[in-house]
Amino acid sequence: MKFKLTIVFFILLSSFVFAQQKKSKGDILFFEYSYNQAIVEYQKELRDGVLSNKQYLNLADSYMKIGNFKKASEIYVNVFQKDTTMSSFHFNKMLQSLSKTSEIEKVRAYLSTKKDELAPELLENADFNYELIATNTNEELDFEIFNISGNSPQADFSPAFYKEKLLFSSSRPDGTKRIYNPSGESYLNIYESNIEAQGDIKRPQVFKGISNTNFHRATPYYSEELNYIFYVLSNADGEVLQFSENGKNTLAMGRIDESGAFQFILRDLNTSFYYPFYEASKGKLFFAANFEDGYGGTDIYYVYTNNGLIMSAPVNLGPRINTPGNEIAPYIFENSLYFSSDIFYGLGGMDIYKSNIISDNSFSIPINLGEGINSSKDDFGLIIRNNDTNGLLGYFSSNRDGGKGNDDIYGFNVTEKPGLKTLALKGRVVNLTSNNGISKAQIRLLDKNGELVKEVFTNENGDYSVEVPFQDIVTIESTKEKHSIFSMTYQGKELDEIQNKAFNMGIKFLDDLVEEQEDQTVVKLKKFYFDKGKSNINSDIAQELDKVVDLIERFPQLQLRIESHTDSRGGGSYNFTLSQKRSDAIKDYLMQQGVPAGNILYSVGYGEDKLLNGCKNGVFCLDMLHNKNERSLIVVLNYNLLY
Repeated sequence: MKFKLTIVFFILLSSFVFAQQKKSKGDILFFEYSYNQAIVEYQKELRDGVLSNKQYLNLADSYMKIGNFKKASEIYVNVFQKDTTMSSFHFNKMLQSLSKTSEIEKVRAYLSTKKDELAPELLENADFNYELIATNTNEELDFEIFNISGNSPQADFSPAFYKEKLLFSSSRPDGTKRIYNPSGESYLNIYESNIEAQGDIKRPQVFKGISNTNFHRATPYYSEELNYIFYVLSNADGEVLQFSENGKNTLAMGRIDESGAFQFILRDLNTSFYYPFYEASKGKLFFAANFEDGYGGTDIYYVYTNNGLIMSAPVNLGPRINTPGNEIAPYIFENSLYFSSDIFYGLGGMDIYKSNIISDNSFSIPINLGEGINSSKDDFGLIIRNNDTNGLLGYFSSNRDGGKGNDDIYGFNVTEKPGLKTLALKGRVVNLTSNNGISKAQIRLLDKNGELVKEVFTNENGDYSVEVPFQDIVTIESTKEKHSIFSMTYQGKELDEIQNKAFNMGIKFLDDLVEEQEDQTVVKLKKFYFDKGKSNINSDIAQELDKVVDLIERFPQLQLRIESHTDSRGGGSYNFTLSQKRSDAIKDYLMQQGVPAGNILYSVGYGEDKLLNGCKNGVFCLDMLHNKNERSLIVVLNYNLLY
């Protein structure tokens, strides 16, 4: 029972559907999930004539279903070369089949042909996970994975914690269910079992806490806060299945309380709903569905609820989580979203991923949990909780080799959350003068040896997000041409703290700090005056000179000349000496505050040689006019050379 890949649970009524649409025998067998027979018929039809692109894709899908990835990839590539408008869903299938039979570089080469059409989040997810899978093994985590005793030769999957028990879905025969033709096994039912001390599940029994039906009941989730069980079931009116105009029977979602009161909460004859998960703290009900406007096959959505009743339209989790493939089985534990996907960059068909939930309710890059939890086959439906031994107990489903049946449930004990730990930052780079975001600012993450780990750039609003494998010590830098550099190093608990909120960085734009005066570039300062006939640095002057100190800290490459000027009152020699003392006093203060001597190339006193107006010796002027001539400038000598 490929519940996680077949996804739609079509019950196609041949007498209804195919009377209205002309289908070949291969088409009929394909839509009845008889993939081996469909391949035989499509091959016959190919010898007798020509298959349409859609039928070629059905043939390739059939080869995928039976595990003949080489034949599937040949057909997908042939169709793609003829028609590069192939849907993103089948493009993912093509890359999946190639990843099973070819080098990753070939997959990446095909991926690059559609990079302008694919979501940038998908491309970033792929690059990150390719690198991750190539370099990471789960050796650091002490896993204990076991096949539970209660598995059957049929499909057992979708575990869910229920008080001190475990619920799960199964197609094992119990004498009460009909046979579901597409799988050849019983319609799905929900079972329960006690959880043994080490997590094993033995002697499961049919769960009596939900209404009986002859059709599907599956993928339960128990909300302790609401005391409801959410689950999916075949769309039916009593014992009569309900069909859409296209002859499709879909899965609805309902809830039931301890008294047995049942209510449908998501129901549509054209759409199937799967894998409910209720996040009590936010009142969100998560689920997977195959809405037509999704990113691929099935996507993960949520709705807001009031006491479990739907209060909003479905919200798609977006392209960071949903892909051209199928995403199912959402589960949130300790601010991490676990889900399953058959996107092409995984280890097998369906893999389990973890994404951290960021402060603004966006998601970090989904991380493949790696070998152990994932395999070369289908792995899906992970749940996890703290157990009584200060470790973690979890379960998931897999059809990996060595199991007891079709899909089996596996348990695991582990000391900490599975999946590579990452460092994920999100925030904005702002101009410290205007507080506006800075576009195209560079962000660099460096490891403890100063080696570059990753480089990204802000968008037009100054926003950025970046994620890398976890570093014990990391230096975060941000800059842009003609801007200062933000640089801070973090380690230990600081690394957790900076991920829990927006990490904003402020830098200064040099042109906000300098201006043109007297045909030269000078540091922008409020005009200050020395005490009459004095050269000591008073508090007003110090306040302005501290701006120069800050400038050099932010732009250490700048070279300065200090100029001081007097008015014409007093003797020329006296004024020259006074202005030189004032320039030297400014230099001494700057150096005392940490400005290196190498940044100050000159300190010059010009006396009254460079008056700005006609108030020279022998000319009567008001004090305000004389004061214009008394000034000190910090000239940036190499501004034009640098920029």
